[in-house]
Amino acid sequence: MAQTLYLECGTGLAGDMLVAALLDLGADEEGLRAALATLPVDGYEVRISRTMAGALAACDFDVVLDAENENHDHDMAWLYADHAETHHHGHGHEHGHHHEHRGLADCLAIIGGSGLPEGAKGIAARAFDILAEAEAKAHGTEKDRVRFHEVGAVDSIVDIAAAAWCLDALGVSDAVISPLAEGQGRIRTAHGSIPIPVPATLNICMAHGLVLAPTGRTGELVTPTGAALAAAIRTRDALPAAYAVKAVGYGAGKRAYEIPSVLRAMLIEEGGPAETSPSLWKLETEVDDCTGEALGHVLDRLLRAGAREAHFLPCYMKKNRPGYQLEVLCSGEDIAGLEQIIFEDTTTIGIRRSPLERTALPREEISLETPYGTALAKRVVLPSGEVRAYPEYTSVAALARANDASYQTVYQAVVAAMPR
Repeated sequence: MAQTLYLECGTGLAGDMLVAALLDLGADEEGLRAALATLPVDGYEVRISRTMAGALAACDFDVVLDAENENHDHDMAWLYADHAETHHHGHGHEHGHHHEHRGLADCLAIIGGSGLPEGAKGIAARAFDILAEAEAKAHGTEKDRVRFHEVGAVDSIVDIAAAAWCLDALGVSDAVISPLAEGQGRIRTAHGSIPIPVPATLNICMAHGLVLAPTGRTGELVTPTGAALAAAIRTRDALPAAYAVKAVGYGAGKRAYEIPSVLRAMLIEEGGPAETSPSLWKLETEVDDCTGEALGHVLDRLLRAGAREAHFLPCYMKKNRPGYQLEVLCSGEDIAGLEQIIFEDTTTIGIRRSPLERTALPREEISLETPYGTALAKRVVLPSGEVRAYPEYTSVAALARANDASYQTVYQAVVAAMPR
């Protein structure tokens, strides 16, 4: 069943925190372990336990690396030490350089070669693609040429795969992400000492509408992996006006800050009065290098997958190239699935989305008896109380074929059968 997830990120967000919170929320531990065992990577073990994050009891998800893969991601002295001091103590060349520097294709091959369900593979692939775009922008290169350092490490790959599996297992299709509490200062990475928020995290937030909330505290509270996962699943900007909480989970962070890091996750159900103006979402992108056959195929796929409306508009793009703008209207719960179809079946590398309000007339489907058989029509009530009915095309066309009659002849017979 489709679920709405709310992530309350008041002390930050990281991949391991998200996995822990989702396990605490009800994702099956044994199922997760079995799925992770299919990843074509080794050099780690997963430890899942209960811990205290300050005054809160929380789940702890820990990917423990062997000596060859250790990257000291949670070594506070190394992460935040001054360069000169760290070098003096002999850590400058010993931490963070043992793991393989993988690229986007390598990470996608690991996910694709695993036994993760297709839904989980889609979430993980989207997170890696978002990370690659962010890193490419930060380093002035193409995303296919990015060599992941921290993100390509075994623990980050396992975090992303685990989070994707849990989200898919819980049936999450709609996600609200609170502002991400972030720290300040500088942190040591494979690229050297860089400012917080780190460039990749900033690029993800800019590209995907994630909101940062500065805390004034020293330290990296939001990791690129955490931000990418949030961006991959986020479908809403704000909580509904009223909602019921169906389940709650707490995920502990690893880095020891003055205020403990803990992520609260909730499965919620929208409550309160029924909406009179239901919200829709518009997905929008442009392409100038996609064939007409592919565009026709994706339009058909989108409509069959639940899009309320989908169409193309001709447009002129960069360098005066003729192209097409694809616009799709859908409900929030269908965003992730429809975006996956667009990415799979077109050449686009980015999709915009925005909320829309609409005024919808009350309508119902009715059956009408005609000389050619039973036809379907849509009965609509206008604000004035006037009633109108519109024959359904597929029903009229089917009767025309069955009776070897013209479309217009059957259409007029349906109109004549409508109640006055």
